Amino acid sequence: MRYLDLLGVAVFAASGALAAGRKSFDLFGVIVIAAVTAIGGGTLRDLLLGRSPVFWIGDPSYLWVILLATVATVSWARVRKPPRESLAIADALGLAFFAIAGAQVAQSVGLGGIVAVLMGAMTGVAGGVVRDVLTNDVPMILRRGELYASAAIGGVTLYLCLEALGLGRSPSGWVGMLAIVAMRLAAIFWGLRLPVFTVKE
Repeated sequence: MRYLDLLGVAVFAASGALAAGRKSFDLFGVIVIAAVTAIGGGTLRDLLLGRSPVFWIGDPSYLWVILLATVATVSWARVRKPPRESLAIADALGLAFFAIAGAQVAQSVGLGGIVAVLMGAMTGVAGGVVRDVLTNDVPMILRRGELYASAAIGGVTLYLCLEALGLGRSPSGWVGMLAIVAMRLAAIFWGLRLPVFTVKE
């Protein structure tokens, strides 16, 4: 579970750094956006579950991972222009890692079913929402037809179902993460969208 949190923190920090760079933030601003993107979802999760201390306070190595990922992203972007889809791909990976990790944290405190699904999805999307708001973008979760939170919900549900069927937590988690990444990549590269509900006036 911890390694998923670390991976999620790293890739979400990278996505935050890229988003800040595209808005021409200074280095301090880049670090702030990277940090809130990386720890926002997990912090909200821990507060709602009453876990104390919050994960990055109890283990400051998460903060070092954020700093290293941010420095690596900035250094890479200075040497080579990041591909146009790099932010979306980093965000997809972070969503997958954090959604499954969030569900596993919920399970560790005795929760399951729909609560674990919601905790997983919230852990995955909350940091990206804060990032988008602070960089003056429409949050991904609110973009019309965007397959985002629904991808997290689907992946976490698949993980829980496979685990209930006896596959085992680790392989079930990886299948769930792959499903989330696959759905996000399909949305990014092939334009897969959710149906839009419209009430005619």
